[in-house]
Amino acid sequence: MKLILFDCDGTLVDSAALIHEVMARTFVQFGHSRPDLSSTKSIIGLTLDIAIARMQGKLHVDDEAIAMTAHYKSIYMDVRQGSGMDVPLFAGIKPMIDRLAAREDILIGAVTGKSRRGLVNVLETHGFTPYFIVSRTADDCPSKPHPAMVTECCDEAGMKAADAIVIGDAVYDMQMAKAAGAKAIGVSWGYASVDDLIAAGADTVAYHPNDVLDHF
Repeated sequence: MKLILFDCDGTLVDSAALIHEVMARTFVQFGHSRPDLSSTKSIIGLTLDIAIARMQGKLHVDDEAIAMTAHYKSIYMDVRQGSGMDVPLFAGIKPMIDRLAAREDILIGAVTGKSRRGLVNVLETHGFTPYFIVSRTADDCPSKPHPAMVTECCDEAGMKAADAIVIGDAVYDMQMAKAAGAKAIGVSWGYASVDDLIAAGADTVAYHPNDVLDHF
C-alpha cells in the first residue's frame, strides 16, 4: 500500500498567473513595486505570510507581512472573479488521478501551502474530493519544508512515511518529503527547474503525468 501526497499549485493546477496578480496588487496596495512573475513563482508552495516576507527579503514574518497576508486573502476571490482568471488542471492530470484512484493499493492525499478553503475549492471544482482521503494545508501545519504535513497525513491514513510519496513542483516539496522520510517525485511542468528539484532531493522527475503512472 502506498500513500501519494500531491502538492496543489504548480502540480495539479496552473495557478501562477492568478497568484501573481493577487500578489502584485497586494504589494502595490502597501506602497511597494509590482514583483516580477519569477519572484512570485519562486515562493509558490510556501505558507502565504512566509512567502510574502521572503519576497521582500525578510528573514522573519513581521507586522507588515501579516497585514499583507490578510489583504491578499481579502481580495483573492474578487480578483479571480473580476479578472476572469481560471485555475485549470495541467494537461493529463485528471486521467492520472482517475487511474490512481481506481487502484486498490494506492491512497491519495494533498499537502499544500494553500488555505483549506482554497484546496477544497480546487478539489470540488475538478471532481477530486472523493479521491483525496487526507490533506494538510497552510491552516493546519507549519510551512513547507517542515515535515508536519507529510507526517500528519501518514498518521491519519495509518501509513508509514517510508511508504509515502510526495509529488510536487517546488524545492520545498522535495525538502519536506526528505525531512519526513518519504520519497519525492518532482514534476517538470510546474514552477521550479528540474535541476533545482534534483538538488533538493527528488528521487526522480516526472515530465508528464503519465510518468507518474509509470512509477507505480
